[in-house]
Amino acid sequence: MKRTVAPPATVGLPDEADRIDPQLVRIGLVLVLGAVLAQLDTTIVSVGVASMRDGLHASLTAVQWVSTGYLLAVALVAPLSGWLIQRFGGKRVWLASVALFIGASALSGLAWSAGSLIAFRLLQGLGGGLMQPIGQAVVARIAGPRRIGRLVGIITTPVSLAPILGPVVGGLVLHAAGWRWLFYLNVPIGLAALVLAARMVPSDDGERQTSLKPDGLGLALLPPGLAALVYALGQTEGGSLDPLQTTILFAGLALIAGYVVHALRTERTPLVDLRLFAGRGFTLASVNTFLLGAALYSSMLLLPLYFMQVRGTGAFEAALMLAPQALGTALATLPAGRITDTYGPRAVAVVGILLTLAGTVPFVLSGSGPGTALLVAALFVRGLGFGVITPPNVAATYTSVQRSQVPAATSARTVLNRIGGSIGTAVLAVVLQSALAGAHPGHQGVRDAYAQTFWWALAFGALTLLPALFYPRRAPGRG
Repeated sequence: MKRTVAPPATVGLPDEADRIDPQLVRIGLVLVLGAVLAQLDTTIVSVGVASMRDGLHASLTAVQWVSTGYLLAVALVAPLSGWLIQRFGGKRVWLASVALFIGASALSGLAWSAGSLIAFRLLQGLGGGLMQPIGQAVVARIAGPRRIGRLVGIITTPVSLAPILGPVVGGLVLHAAGWRWLFYLNVPIGLAALVLAARMVPSDDGERQTSLKPDGLGLALLPPGLAALVYALGQTEGGSLDPLQTTILFAGLALIAGYVVHALRTERTPLVDLRLFAGRGFTLASVNTFLLGAALYSSMLLLPLYFMQVRGTGAFEAALMLAPQALGTALATLPAGRITDTYGPRAVAVVGILLTLAGTVPFVLSGSGPGTALLVAALFVRGLGFGVITPPNVAATYTSVQRSQVPAATSARTVLNRIGGSIGTAVLAVVLQSALAGAHPGHQGVRDAYAQTFWWALAFGALTLLPALFYPRRAPGRG
């Protein structure tokens, strides 16, 4: 007989006592395994591109699509998360996405050519693109608005460590077993997550809308538009786009614009419900989600390059230099969640943003050349800032919508975060390329080019202050 675990008596009631049930924490940690898998996979695979090229006797251009294809698949499925939760149930879809991710990981490890590896990575991206937003939506639903900040603080810690652990784990796996094990590694972790989630996560079948029909026109407009936009922006690292890439960019923008018109007019439930933006709280949180995506993902491009080209480290050493940032994030998220649930998101978010800005300032100093100790301390402060920002931003998103709107809010949040990350990364790539092209010859010219680019990163971070200043002053239900 199949064993079922009933949900805790306190789970999912937004007006209940503030105590977080231990079972709720365990459920959150199980669901966050999906996000950890997706984050680890992205960074681990990036380390093994050269080994894959040699092992499959392919060109570097072809193998780069191992990463690009994954990102495109994520962009395609991210808008679907809200509808899938409403139609099939969050638990069922999360389990299916993890199963797809595991199967595609195993197939990627068995790939016999660059083409087969790219195809399997596309499948892997379909699963990976759903695991994080759906897991987050399920957690938000069962936590309720008064506990979401603390729970996000608890479950964000392992996710924050994944980007820094990825290159380290990837280097060890490559050295010990070869590039195929970069994919096989996902299988036992994913299977453990499947078994635990099947036993522990409460069923949400009672909230399914089985008669909900898909938004056909929305499907034809938004996912292809996002994929085209992400692809085109990802090609700007040389500082410009060729005619084909420019056409793809404008086609993507046109499809997204067409979706906006459709979503505001349709009588059906749209793929991403733009009517949520009528609420002031959700709009503010969404703007910051976009800006934080731009600030965070662009820094993931800029910082490793800075250490390699300005400080003269190798790729592995550059990854290790980012450890203080990950450590700061891991240490800050848990207390930030508790403080957010007690005092409200505004003050916590502002403090987090100021910490992030303070941690970025040393990187704009080109003349004196900050010492390694100062940069390590700055990265730790930056990490603290990102850790402090996350819980109040998530809390501001979910406390401004009703429980039934959580899936749609998660879908919108995921889409905005990905677009912000793509645009931020593209902007900084173009700025850096232009600055390097116009820099004076020599090491000081390279240092000046990076300092100029970090000023843009600092501006991205400063912009996040504007919506954060209008976040709710008090925590939900505290007057």
